[in-house]
Amino acid sequence: MNENKMNINWYPGHMLKTKKQIIEDIKLIDIVIEILDARIPESSKNPDIQKVIQNKKRIVILNKSDLAEENETKKWVKFYKDNGIIAIVADSNLGKGIKETLKQIENIMEEDMQKAASKGRIKKNIRVMILGIPNVGKSSFINRLCNKKSTVVGNKPGVTKQKQWVRIANNIELLDTPGVLWPKFEDENVALNLSYTGSIKDEVLQSVEIAFKLLMFLYKNYKQNLMQRYKITSEELETIKAEDNNEELYNLMKLIGKRRGAVISGGEVDDEKTANIILNDFRSGKLGRITLEKVYEK
Repeated sequence: MNENKMNINWYPGHMLKTKKQIIEDIKLIDIVIEILDARIPESSKNPDIQKVIQNKKRIVILNKSDLAEENETKKWVKFYKDNGIIAIVADSNLGKGIKETLKQIENIMEEDMQKAASKGRIKKNIRVMILGIPNVGKSSFINRLCNKKSTVVGNKPGVTKQKQWVRIANNIELLDTPGVLWPKFEDENVALNLSYTGSIKDEVLQSVEIAFKLLMFLYKNYKQNLMQRYKITSEELETIKAEDNNEELYNLMKLIGKRRGAVISGGEVDDEKTANIILNDFRSGKLGRITLEKVYEK
């Protein structure tokens, strides 16, 4: 196991087609809602989003907040507020943040709605689009917004038949767009963060190396979480120490593998199985609430 820079090449071929579709659809939209992963607000942010949404009004959703440190998420909310962007803390699995989102949509559009009313457009609808990279909970969030009372309102003038508008409130309509806007990344840290959270499928990158690098971060920043989850004592940590950091981390990985029964014939630890255990424990929140990107780092 080594700490050498990973060679990461991942760029979905259908991004261009999806991007063109969204650029076309954005003309019909009043507000863009961008879903981010609260654990990695920067890495889960699409680098092209500002170019795509142009001057549209925008709301940021910090989803999966139950898996991130609460205090760190509050700092991110303040960071966005200081930059003139509304950020809402959400957990789409529990429905947290849905009411606040609907409220903020109306608040943001209040002035525009008054102007429309003054011109006789009393029944003007607010049109919304939701964007998000894979595995940030975009579908779950949309499902929460589009409750059982939501209805498809059909095609609009100038809109192709493939587009459907779903009414999510009395005067708020969501454009149900196909696909997602995928990121293109060149920063290794961004790629790693997306790998840790499962936005990049494990088979694209080697799970053992991904887990090793995640363990490196956790050992430095969340050691107590590791000790608690895998019932590792301070004395045991002393036994794995080595002059080489990579060797020490690999010893820790093997200790975790033995503790969780990831052992093959001959008593050797199964690296891949251990890697999957670590990744799954992180993604499911079993390692506790962890934030990979802190505001001060930005």
